[in-house]
Amino acid sequence: MNRLIVVGAGPAGLSLALQLARAGRSVTLLEARRDFARGLRGDALLPCGLEALARMGLWPLLQELPQRTLAGWSVWLEGRLLFQVAEPMGCLQPCRLVPQQALLEALLQEALALQTFDCQAGVTVSGLLRRPHPAGSSAEGRICGVRLADGRCLEADLVIACDGRDSQLRQAAPLPLQRRGAPLDLLWFQLPAEAVAEPQPVPIAGFHTLVGGGAIASACRGATGELQLGWLLRPGEPLPRRSAREWAEAIASLAPPPLAALLRRQADQLSGPQRFRVQVGQARRWHVPGLLLLGDAAHPMSPIRAQGINMALRDSLVAARELLASEGNPIALDQACQRIERLRRPEINRLQQLQLAEARQGHWIGHNTLLRHSLTLGAPLLGPVARAVWMKRQRPLREGVAWL
Repeated sequence: MNRLIVVGAGPAGLSLALQLARAGRSVTLLEARRDFARGLRGDALLPCGLEALARMGLWPLLQELPQRTLAGWSVWLEGRLLFQVAEPMGCLQPCRLVPQQALLEALLQEALALQTFDCQAGVTVSGLLRRPHPAGSSAEGRICGVRLADGRCLEADLVIACDGRDSQLRQAAPLPLQRRGAPLDLLWFQLPAEAVAEPQPVPIAGFHTLVGGGAIASACRGATGELQLGWLLRPGEPLPRRSAREWAEAIASLAPPPLAALLRRQADQLSGPQRFRVQVGQARRWHVPGLLLLGDAAHPMSPIRAQGINMALRDSLVAARELLASEGNPIALDQACQRIERLRRPEINRLQQLQLAEARQGHWIGHNTLLRHSLTLGAPLLGPVARAVWMKRQRPLREGVAWL
């Protein structure tokens, strides 16, 4: 039986390890952190991510988790509605907001019940092990395991790097990252659920994109009732020095009246900002002999339209199928890695293109005063056109573009 090491217990790594262990493969999962408590985790499961979970046989598990169904999407210009769209937008399932921490904890509990699964938390991987080629060969040897920060070495027939957008294993391989577009700098704020539920809850249904005054922000109720707020910095812009009340006012100035009033009343409860920098791109190759990259380790996604977790789950589903179909020897595993990249890269290419197009359009409108005011004044006529264009782009972002 071949031995597999998965590094990183995010959506890609944990769901892959579970699928492999369920099929009887020996899997060791290594995770640097001891728990799943993180900030800035993607909670939005789109129809394409829900499909992946269903195909993994995890639909019953998903139903048991805390969640909120997203009501829809809206775009506001200078505090006025340009258009809105209700979920599920022609799909069988609406977008669901599920706390990623709860999802990962549930996946881990499923995996821990399997004899073929071993999880080592609080373990840092410091490097890759290579099996040397015969004397005289100039080629690097096949990767045959990992070296841990505590000095131990773990051997494997295949190492699967799911260690995120700043993947240390991608750099150690090395598998250079091809960058796409300029980095995005996002500021993240949160208003606790109890502040949102003050004494008469404010109806904040759906995901709101807020554009005005040369700024772009967003607002959405999270899976557990908190209000999540984003603020996009311009490329190279330093972090503005503002108090919580000043930030609340800045976002409120872009928001519809009920949301604006809530932010002003509860400004002192606003936490943040957390700065989140994202460089979109793909590794030039997703594999070398003995190593496979998946999820953000292979293709860091933009936060636009919550693609990270959904593409990680789709990567995991395809990777499990191809790895389990292989004979298990090193050559067959490497061939499976080649197939995984070939199957997954077209969808990632397309969705990153759509994300970049949406980012360019947002910057164009957000920072072009004349265009923004023209759209605002002409909203009754131009809103339906903008809605149709937006929906055409959203369909592949929501449903994916590849058969699984």
